[in-house]
Amino acid sequence: MTKAEIVQAIYARVGGFSKKESADIVDLVFEMMKETLAKGERIKVTNFGNFVLRDKGERPGRNPQTGAPIKISERRVLTFKVSKNLKDALNKTAAAPSTGTTTQEAASAAPKP
Repeated sequence: MTKAEIVQAIYARVGGFSKKESADIVDLVFEMMKETLAKGERIKVTNFGNFVLRDKGERPGRNPQTGAPIKISERRVLTFKVSKNLKDALNKTAAAPSTGTTTQEAASAAPKP
């Protein structure tokens, strides 16, 4: 989903806002998230997940083309940990409905060419 699709969804579902106002709301939310993360704070969205900024120290690495050892500089990385509720919801919709037969039983019952 793109930012434009998020704006369109807000415009269609919420109502009362113009497309420009919907875009401004989306921009404001993302800007607030950036500012919060820049301060080193985490963002917790209930039933969705947590955005956390982590500091990674300097470490040794290898150039994948040459294999030569290099130093990877310290940096900050953004991590996302999905909430249990979202994980459960995603796994429910992704799971195929059970027919009560195993894969092996279904394969043996399939017509042979």
